[in-house]
Amino acid sequence: MFNKVLIANRGEIAVRIIRACRELGMHTVAVFSEADRQALHVRLSDEAYPIGPAPSRDSYLRMDKILDVAKKSNAGAIHPGYGFLAERSDFSQACEDEGITFIGPRASAIAAMGDKAVARATVLAAGVPVVPGTEGEGSLSDEDLLRLAPHIGFPLLIKATAGGGGKGMREVRNRDEMPSLLNAARSEAQAAFGDGNVYLEKLVEGARHIEFQIMADMDGNTVHLGERECSLQRRHQKLLEESPSPFIDDDEGFRQVMGEVAVKAAKSVNYANAGTIEFLVDKDKNFYFLEMNTRLQVEHPITEEVTGFDIVTEQLRIARGRQLGITQDQVKMKGWAIECRINAEDPYNNFLPSTGLISHLSVPTGPGVRVDTGVYAGFQISPYYDSLISKLVVRGESRAQAILRMRRALEEYRIVGVKTNIPFHQRLVEQARFIAGNFDTRFVEERFSLEKAEAGKEGYPEIAAIAATLVAHEQTERSAHIIARGKRDTSNWKWVSRWERMHR
Repeated sequence: MFNKVLIANRGEIAVRIIRACRELGMHTVAVFSEADRQALHVRLSDEAYPIGPAPSRDSYLRMDKILDVAKKSNAGAIHPGYGFLAERSDFSQACEDEGITFIGPRASAIAAMGDKAVARATVLAAGVPVVPGTEGEGSLSDEDLLRLAPHIGFPLLIKATAGGGGKGMREVRNRDEMPSLLNAARSEAQAAFGDGNVYLEKLVEGARHIEFQIMADMDGNTVHLGERECSLQRRHQKLLEESPSPFIDDDEGFRQVMGEVAVKAAKSVNYANAGTIEFLVDKDKNFYFLEMNTRLQVEHPITEEVTGFDIVTEQLRIARGRQLGITQDQVKMKGWAIECRINAEDPYNNFLPSTGLISHLSVPTGPGVRVDTGVYAGFQISPYYDSLISKLVVRGESRAQAILRMRRALEEYRIVGVKTNIPFHQRLVEQARFIAGNFDTRFVEERFSLEKAEAGKEGYPEIAAIAATLVAHEQTERSAHIIARGKRDTSNWKWVSRWERMHR
């Protein structure tokens, strides 16, 4: 039984884990790179230790340094969050070897599902449908992949066997462009995950990306918490997610079938703790196993909002040997939740990352609004890590209400100092196809643009900026204006009343 947890991560997810630990009365230990010395997770933790220079390969990816801090601080457990070391089976095993609880799945499950090629073979043997691709286990050379590609059929995807988040992924339309794309995918995967191995997968066109949240305890009790719609992506990076999916919300039978398959896939590797089974679903509702993320997902808050189930707290309880606090028949999805990933990037300049000091920050509040963030006014956005600033989550009794609340929250959100993708999200949630729930994984790249929003930038941007500044200044002055007390000893109303009585 542990009472102190080291969070081997940074940003909003580190803050989220710290808050869950506090609610359970656990002490927390933060680690930070030189660039994160003033980060919010460092300020909120009970203890904090430096682990190296800004580049993640010299800090957050250094297993030896993190384990050394865990032993030095007497932390009984390590929560990896997502990204970095979260899906490294060798890190999970190293924790176990040191007698430290890894808050996540067993090393064997990470190895089986973390390697996408092995995962496909594993779930296929368990009877779970998979997208056609290279079914073999282990590493395949470029020559092997070039030979197998025509048998799979173009178009196809080159995907990194380790990690996720679109890193190490390339779309291939023909064999001629494949060698250069293989090299690029391997290089990106090596830089992101320390593993350059890739595999091939048939590209299912017009598909939707739908995932199921899995929770399992050490005794084999496994449930799913419903689905999340993750089809709105750009370059395989998720931008907006919602739960439930508008594609299957009115089909409980289809949800049940997909959920049962997701649970079956998790049980095939004796999975424990939180995980996600991802599917591709075509227009005819044929679905295929895509991959399993053996960790907490970025978009877990929307599942929490519609189920009322605290996933991070349950992770901690399961790691302490507790059984699941919920059974499948107790899982009920109520209402609708949408999450927008607010990133430091310029949507008007090909989503180029934006760095700098956040000089002003005004976070939206009100009914049904939740903001998970790891930044504050005065925080420096560095070029070394993911551009995620926060996750803006709204909940409504219906999808229509959730969309309206998201529009309002995006309008209230103010971030000054760096460019953000808030204008992109504002434009997206106004789209007729989005409102109708009629989109797929290629919608953002092929059927969406910011042209109308950009039209507002044409003409006189300097004059518009000056006018906006003057209006904001006037409103600030007006709200801060104090009415001085009158020269008389009482209000004008009382003075007039007295005057009238005197002259009756």
